[in-house]
Amino acid sequence: SKLNIAGIGIGGRGAADVNGAASENIIALCDVDEKHAAQTFERYPDAKQYKDFRKMLDKMHNKIDAVVIGTPDHTHAPAGMMAMKLGKHCYCEKPLAYSVYEARMMAEIAREKKLVTQMGTQIHAGGNYRRAVELVQRRAIGTVREVHVWLVANFSGPPKPTDMSQPDAPSDRPPVPETLDWDLWLGPASYRPYHPAYAPFGWRYWWNFANGQLGDFFCHYCDLEFWALKLRHPISVEAEGPVHPESAARWTIARQQYPARGELPPVTLTWYSGGGYPAFMKEGKVPQWPNAVLFIGSKGMLIADYGRHQLLPEKKFVDFKRPAPFIPDSIGHHREWVEACKTGGPTTCNFNYSGALTEAALLCNVALRTGKKLTWDARNLKAVGCPEADVFIRREYRKGWTL
Repeated sequence: SKLNIAGIGIGGRGAADVNGAASENIIALCDVDEKHAAQTFERYPDAKQYKDFRKMLDKMHNKIDAVVIGTPDHTHAPAGMMAMKLGKHCYCEKPLAYSVYEARMMAEIAREKKLVTQMGTQIHAGGNYRRAVELVQRRAIGTVREVHVWLVANFSGPPKPTDMSQPDAPSDRPPVPETLDWDLWLGPASYRPYHPAYAPFGWRYWWNFANGQLGDFFCHYCDLEFWALKLRHPISVEAEGPVHPESAARWTIARQQYPARGELPPVTLTWYSGGGYPAFMKEGKVPQWPNAVLFIGSKGMLIADYGRHQLLPEKKFVDFKRPAPFIPDSIGHHREWVEACKTGGPTTCNFNYSGALTEAALLCNVALRTGKKLTWDARNLKAVGCPEADVFIRREYRKGWTL
């Protein structure tokens, strides 16, 4: 039998997610921008069309089995929470939520309702990450206590960028496109006048709607470390970079400390985005891949990106015999979720796993925006001795919106 699926936020990446579930019955589609969503509406002409997901779920929840969410980050949690409270399985794009609090609530309601969930970190389904995880877990590079992750590194510049400038919020007031319901697009976020700098694509780089490069890519690149090293909640987080009240940081260097996990030792994870990179890269011992994860072990190193990985130093591993694969190949990220919705089976990026991954990503920005090194109490969602962090951990919703 086929699932009855509803799509919420169906343009751009959301369109790909709906198409990933096209083997099922797509019975309802919701988007606040008719033009941006036009191709998906046309592809599924029998699906009922909505602009407000709340109205869609109110009217059709008895017919819907599961939802696919591809909205901008600031409406992931309101849509996901409403659907899951109604008992609907949920696939949601990364990051799982806009705030740390929302991510925790998403994971908790999914667990409480025993729902099948999956976050849209599609790279997780590829063979490359599986083989890299196997190398780390079989101790090919020994014990790992240190990991570095860099994004769009500028190796011709200094390891730490020096440009502290940030763009201001746009001041002109162009008209709202006729096909867009701007109030619904804003959702729970604080009011800002419409501007094409925000919608449909630029929202990722404004604090009111998203979390910049950390929100965009941490869940992809740090998924590998969380998986390989069984990470969950950091115990401390610190970050540096330009801070602006409106625009997300153009570059960030963040450092997280993770505690021991059983027999696994503590780990330091350092993140660099927007040009930065580990200073030791200048020594030439590590290939200068523009985006990469580097595990540093007691017996060697492993560097990886989305599609490749390499043991270092190369001479040491010339005769290395790779361990036999023990992580099964994926049937596909979307298909894994669809099949699990039908069978009750597991998914690899369920909200319990991906909620913690998202929390870790967003905590870097909390540290950056407070300017403080955070001692993190994960159980209570509190930065110890730092009350100014509270406003970034849990945002206040605009009137008319609830979680």
